[in-house]
Amino acid sequence: MAEFLRSGLSSPRSSTESTSSSSSPVSTPATRSSTLFDTEPVLSFASQAQYEEYTLVVGGLGYIGSHTTWELLKEGFNVIIIDSLDNSYRGVLDNLHTLVNEHFKTSCTKPSIEFYEADYRDQQTLRLILNKYSRPSKSRIEPLGIETNANIPRSSITGVIHFAAYKAVGESIKYPLKYYSNNVGGLVDFCGVLSDFNIKRLIFSSSAAVYGNLEAEHSLRIREERCTHERTSYVDSQGQERTSLGGSTGITNPYGRTKWMCEAILNDLATADPKWTIFALRYFNPVGCDASGMLSESPRGNPQNLLPSVVNVMTGKSPFLNIYGTDWETNDGTAVRDFIHITDLARGHVAALRAAAAPHSQYRFRALNLGTGEGHSVLEVVAAMEKASGRQIPLKKVRRREGDVAKCVADPSRAESELSYRAEKSLATACEDICRVLHIIQGAAGLAEC
Repeated sequence: MAEFLRSGLSSPRSSTESTSSSSSPVSTPATRSSTLFDTEPVLSFASQAQYEEYTLVVGGLGYIGSHTTWELLKEGFNVIIIDSLDNSYRGVLDNLHTLVNEHFKTSCTKPSIEFYEADYRDQQTLRLILNKYSRPSKSRIEPLGIETNANIPRSSITGVIHFAAYKAVGESIKYPLKYYSNNVGGLVDFCGVLSDFNIKRLIFSSSAAVYGNLEAEHSLRIREERCTHERTSYVDSQGQERTSLGGSTGITNPYGRTKWMCEAILNDLATADPKWTIFALRYFNPVGCDASGMLSESPRGNPQNLLPSVVNVMTGKSPFLNIYGTDWETNDGTAVRDFIHITDLARGHVAALRAAAAPHSQYRFRALNLGTGEGHSVLEVVAAMEKASGRQIPLKKVRRREGDVAKCVADPSRAESELSYRAEKSLATACEDICRVLHIIQGAAGLAEC
């Protein structure tokens, strides 16, 4: 808990300052760094954040988390970050502050960033954090017009985005209990704590891994109905009526199973308690980085994803790029994926958060694909990176990895119709943005061709 106590926080604000509805972000005064709880008890600070509204981002300094945090901040949302730093870096927080200061330099207000170094599974620490954002309880009007003190807890946290799962397919096969403990057990406990504080608006980071090796209908794109948690009737792309039973039989690895289990748990939770509104966003291979070059994908240890592995080859950390399987049933024999720019993916979370906060939202639990609807093979991605950098990337053909599938491309139409959201950036743009980061890290001499 000692690490949690040292957090960068925004300056206190008067309780007379105005707030907005939960569907709108609140602009706040400039942020500053301070030390929380070093000299005063925890509860003495409980009133500091009672009258602002915040979005809690768990895992907010990681690759997807930091980009989503940045998109929230640009939209004026106040953000609370909880991150254990197991697979992220504290320096990302400094970069976020720099980006905010630059973006809002001509504005008299700017959103706040508050950070706590903690594991989301540490319930004691989590409760201390959430207690800081608790509001006084409110009374309730019964049907007969009698006002009762229902002791209903309220929170300044109006929405939560969950990025705290482990996500390496190969590691999940080797250490399945680690994945079930953190991803599934951790989510159950986390939602229990959120319920205690009456925080019931959640955006959950799911994955296309829930589809496993279920090929898209007639080699087209994968729809959300291919993996459901209850009996679902729908009309497929060929106009045929189909019925999907709850469950998924195509999952190929423990990581994918943890995501499916988490979705099932969240669906059951929202069914049991209609006060919950939950969106599960199924990711299709995020790539690239923010155009500023100040946020990037920098995993600790050996990278598992394609583009970070390419970068390792370009920077000399690896002698060649392993191509896992060249005998897939695809045009060039390499696996095909739907690669979505990380900024587009982050924007999808903002869109989902707004939809969840909309008055009279029709959804309790809803799964949506976040992808482009276009597939690119591994060799096509390599070619795009070679074009952006002007460098040749040495390759090595190796056997397929356990748990991989040949093709996985999203049908993104549900997100477009229900969130008014569409991915806009290209694979070429993602590669160019990565080169920009390499320039910043190494200097023009390191990769002059980028």
